[in-house]
Amino acid sequence: MTKLVEAIAKSLVDNPDAVAVTEKTEKGTVVIELKVAHEDMGKVIGKQGRIAKALRTVVKAAATKANKKVVVEIVQ
Repeated sequence: MTKLVEAIAKSLVDNPDAVAVTEKTEKGTVVIELKVAHEDMGKVIGKQGRIAKALRTVVKAAATKANKKVVVEIVQ
């Protein structure tokens, strides 16, 4: 899942070297944290959160196929 989030995020931002994706497990749920450069935050979130929502939808579909529960968090 982290590779998927990383690939999508790097294609969206101007500074792909600043993209960092970490994965941790909390109470049976996989939490994927996405960090990008401050100036690229708007590109990852999108207008009214549409891009972030689409990213979460894609990851959720992949997680469902793998029979896992995954949450994507965008952090600063």
